[in-house]
Amino acid sequence: MTDFSITDEVFLAAMGRSIARQRIDSGLTQSELAGQAGVSRSTVERLEAGRSTQTMSLVRILRVLGLLEQFGGWLPGQGPRPMELLKNKRRERQRASSRRSSADAPVRDWRWGDES
Repeated sequence: MTDFSITDEVFLAAMGRSIARQRIDSGLTQSELAGQAGVSRSTVERLEAGRSTQTMSLVRILRVLGLLEQFGGWLPGQGPRPMELLKNKRRERQRASSRRSSADAPVRDWRWGDES
């Protein structure tokens, strides 16, 4: 289990090492990864060294390395489309009617003309 009580710097360094390992395992140089991701080589160097980088650069690098799906696993799934919501929406009740129990009402015979 990962310990998330570590500092930001330690986390970034560990993430940078993991990204460097994945790049090497993929047989890519830093320049090749940078070219495929559309970022500069110095951005890849900074990321692998555990230093700060722009979020868009991180996303591009993770996508090239095939890690974006793993990284985004905590994102919520796509919900229903607005038209589907409208199509499936039923008229919702606005009020609840009270239930009258027969024990509360007095029992008496009712006859025509005896409306009161």
